[in-house]
Amino acid sequence: MKKTLLFTALLSLLATGRPLAGETLTSPEGRLTLTFEVTEGVPRYALDFEGRVVIRPSRLGFELRDAAPMLDGFTLDKVERNSFDETWEPVWGETSHIRNRYNELCATLTQQGRTILVRFRLYDDGVGFRYEFPEQEGLTYFTITRERTEFALAGDHTAFWIPGSYFTQEYEYTVSKLSEIRRLMPEAMKSSSSPDGPIAPTAVQTSLQMKSDDGLYINLHEAALVDYSCMHLELDDRNFVFTSHLTPDARGDMAHMQAPCRTPWRTVMVSDDARDMLASNLILNLNEPCAYEDTSWIHPVKYMGVWWEMITGKSTWAYSSLPSVRLGETDFTKVAPNGRHGANNENVRRVIDFAAEHGFDQVLVEGWNVGWEDWSGKQKDYVFDFVTPYPDFDIKALNDYAHSKGIRLMMHHETSSSTRNYERHMEQAYRLMNEYGYTAVKSGYVGEILPYGEHHYGQWCNNHYLYAVTEAARHRIMVNAHEATRPTGLCRTYPNLIGNESARGTEYQAFGGTHPRHVTILPFTRLQGGPMDYTPGIFCMDLSTFAPENTSKVNATLCNQLALYVTMYSPLQMAADLPEHYEKYMDAFQFIKDVAVDWDDSRYLAAEPGEYIVAARRAKGSSEWFVGGVTNDRARTMTLSFDFLDPGREYVATLYTDAPDADYASNPEAYRIRSGKVNARTSLEVWMARGGGFAVSLREATPEDRGVRRLR
Repeated sequence: MKKTLLFTALLSLLATGRPLAGETLTSPEGRLTLTFEVTEGVPRYALDFEGRVVIRPSRLGFELRDAAPMLDGFTLDKVERNSFDETWEPVWGETSHIRNRYNELCATLTQQGRTILVRFRLYDDGVGFRYEFPEQEGLTYFTITRERTEFALAGDHTAFWIPGSYFTQEYEYTVSKLSEIRRLMPEAMKSSSSPDGPIAPTAVQTSLQMKSDDGLYINLHEAALVDYSCMHLELDDRNFVFTSHLTPDARGDMAHMQAPCRTPWRTVMVSDDARDMLASNLILNLNEPCAYEDTSWIHPVKYMGVWWEMITGKSTWAYSSLPSVRLGETDFTKVAPNGRHGANNENVRRVIDFAAEHGFDQVLVEGWNVGWEDWSGKQKDYVFDFVTPYPDFDIKALNDYAHSKGIRLMMHHETSSSTRNYERHMEQAYRLMNEYGYTAVKSGYVGEILPYGEHHYGQWCNNHYLYAVTEAARHRIMVNAHEATRPTGLCRTYPNLIGNESARGTEYQAFGGTHPRHVTILPFTRLQGGPMDYTPGIFCMDLSTFAPENTSKVNATLCNQLALYVTMYSPLQMAADLPEHYEKYMDAFQFIKDVAVDWDDSRYLAAEPGEYIVAARRAKGSSEWFVGGVTNDRARTMTLSFDFLDPGREYVATLYTDAPDADYASNPEAYRIRSGKVNARTSLEVWMARGGGFAVSLREATPEDRGVRRLR
């Protein structure tokens, strides 16, 4: 028996790691404890949540080009502590006020005459830490060849992951134990196209959501990614230790630094309640305050577009069928049109009319500018000029028409990943927007990056993406960047970055479909760093009914699509389907018209990654609430309590639910709508079909509502 107990104790020690005995830091409410020490010259940190191990002792450091590595041989020279507590107001957001409260420990380390600081900020829902390099003679200009930050986990957690890639984030999520990542990686790679294989057999992308067997929710990500390479995580699947894996440049280097400088924050979020993960503001709080004095020109947007018809294959971006075009040489006025160009005057006016009639703000038009005939997959440098329209797109007349209807057009800048071409045309492109009254641009980075050898998530491209945002700010333009690096909270500092894609969006429903659980995972992962332009609102699920060559089906019910306007937070929300599809279901379309895009308060009522999410939000400057719930490929009944409402007040609720026979695969467009009074004491059982969901709009009752019955 003694031998058995000893063996069990040894296994436990291996699983949890030797506890550190160095400097300790406790979070403001005492939920988290961070420990930092330097033993035998090696800096390590560890993290506990209410006495449970989250991160075992984990190493920190770097390897450098043509210089000694910064991994060991350190001495701890100084430790400084600080506490901070503020409340700040975002320009737009899930709540009108955000509390930023943490305790801080900053360790000064020296090694062979070189100095590095490691700064920890400990919140009650996680920790952020970064490396800082002060100005010094021995380390001014230097190149990082490898960052060696470790995250040593306490067990074989369940992970919600996508493969590590320098090219794309548009994968389906795989749900598995950490120990299964290596085996499942080849199949996971098939869910999106990439010119490369996996960057490593066990490399995954952040934000990485995990759940331990004992019920801890743990998330690894980064914050304030500026002038540095995007971090992936590479797993030692024998010991369950993740190590940072940076995106290389064309030479294979990871980051070029000039002191004084600092890295992005490395973040660990943790809670025993999944709802806390969704409500966390840790990533935003670790970013710098707003960089702009005047933000009056930045505002949320609800929009429609000439887009879904091209995605599904009903229409084309290109004006002609020419196999090759040259900007400035091809005379499109003498070219035969293909007859399927979506961005034509008549079609754009039709969408403007519908959007104006139903209270939208803007209309996105893709394919308006010359160059789409050979834009994709060619690594063509001079691919677009961003100012020259096709012959059937009258840019002045259409903008004048939109403005007369109270609508603005939304600009589209697809770069085809020729980033240097975009930069050479950026100023004139933004000036054109100012000339015609555009206030927002959707940019895109489809394909392999030019200059050759650079990657989407490397330091060079990250600097480009931010340059596009700050240059846009000079022209009072808001940016919605697709295919760029996944967000890390920079929208706090640069709030004209009102949207990103940077994940598998609705468009993939037209490319063969996406698993229903996808929308129950994204808020735990991709949305941790900032809002996503997910483009929801599809009402016609069988695409072959209007795009005969496309046999894809949208793996969602109509009510699931409604719910996404609440569960997938974004200040930029699109009603992505075609006007004629909404006209078939105008009673359900009413929710899209009513739902807000900016919020004073948000509550997560129920959540489990990969299973379901239920969220409630109160509109900015209003007493109106909106609720959305989504499920995976399992039907389920949820108890919906309205205890988030103000006590003592009555509300009229309109409930949009899946019909009893609804199913994402067999009957996705079946729904029911009912209305009635509710209050803070009301509780309802709401059923969601497979791939389904529900939505609720609530307004305060008035004397005219005396005859409205209670909602059952």
